[in-house]
Amino acid sequence: QSRLVESGGGVAQPGESLRLSCTGRELSLSYYAMGWFRQAPGKEREGVSCISSSGSKLDYTDSVNGRFIVSREKAKKAVYLQMNNLNPEENGTHYCNAVIDGRDWLYYWNDYWGPGTQVTDSS
Repeated sequence: QSRLVESGGGVAQPGESLRLSCTGRELSLSYYAMGWFRQAPGKEREGVSCISSSGSKLDYTDSVNGRFIVSREKAKKAVYLQMNNLNPEENGTHYCNAVIDGRDWLYYWNDYWGPGTQVTDSS
């Protein structure tokens, strides 16, 4: 079993929406700022969004800003990524991970990678 488990991926047409979920196994997500990352085939993982441990600070890459919403429910120990108005740029396996405290979430993270969830925007 991995430390983190992602779900909610699927196949969508351009402009449609998907909601990804992330939960922890023997890992309390409430203690960490959590990031969402995407890895397209043949490419490295890249940051998509991040939410602070308190949920008060939200960060997005320019490409998804205004379309995606990251949120969390501490009572359920879950983190979500609402992906609206999807386009082919969002194709790939999406992962959540705990961000290293005090570091730029785009470049620093913990080794808690899970299996990811596949997002396919197909026209």
